[in-house]
Amino acid sequence: MGKVKSPDLVNLVMFVFAPSIDYWINEIRGELEEHFGPIDYISPDLEFEKYTYYYSLEMGYGIKGKLISFERLIHPSQLADIKLTTNDIEDKYKVEGNRRVNIDPGYIHHTQFVLASTKHWGNRIYLSKGIYAEITLIYYRGSFKPWDFTYMNYREEEYIKELEKIRKMYVKKRRKFLKG
Repeated sequence: MGKVKSPDLVNLVMFVFAPSIDYWINEIRGELEEHFGPIDYISPDLEFEKYTYYYSLEMGYGIKGKLISFERLIHPSQLADIKLTTNDIEDKYKVEGNRRVNIDPGYIHHTQFVLASTKHWGNRIYLSKGIYAEITLIYYRGSFKPWDFTYMNYREEEYIKELEKIRKMYVKKRRKFLKG
């Protein structure tokens, strides 16, 4: 029988995407920091519509995204509540029932990149409050690797490079935290 241990703290990450992404990052940054603490990294613009037009009908065309990292480490059990909070922020900016900005929270651990979702699928585990978790990428042999079910954008080198930058930041934060 294994001994029960506390899980490692993890690095909160969000993928924010919308048309006019810089406008939306500026618009919601204060709310994100109010709820989740200081942001310590925002990626350059990342392509999004070359992977799917699914969101374009609702949000408009010209969608780009940015990955955002937060300074404070979180307990992984917070992910469901964080997803509910980001859903509330998205709802606040809806126009005629359509989202203008999408905020997908997740976290980086030194072994994985996990995303929260409201949608069940065979590769997702139920957390609580209607929220599921998906291990989107696994860190193996020096880099993040996708699974067969990983969303197309997270398979791309530009996304993986940004997530690996955030992972390096996380490892430094984790060491600092463990030294205490």
